[in-house]
Amino acid sequence: LSCKASGFNIKDYYMNWVKQRPEQGLEWIGWIDPANGYTKYDPKFQAKATITADTSSNTAYLQMSSLTSEDSAVYYCARPIYYGNGYYFDYWGQGTTLTVSA
Repeated sequence: LSCKASGFNIKDYYMNWVKQRPEQGLEWIGWIDPANGYTKYDPKFQAKATITADTSSNTAYLQMSSLTSEDSAVYYCARPIYYGNGYYFDYWGQGTTLTVSA
């Protein structure tokens, strides 16, 4: 899955990926610092997801392995900003629907 950002340089932000299944809440998958390639994942997705980025094309990527129906969802990239006392996502990608058929 890919997310080409527009209007900002991804190497200036930690780029996050978020999962949303129908009628369920958002699940944070992890983030990458495109400036150095450092990544951090929710333990639930540690063995499932791989996040990469290409600063030359200003694009973040999410690769999912060993797909099952539980992976069927809409996946969003998101950019965080710090405001007040915490981080918030102020930019969301258009979302990519992944459907895993049985």
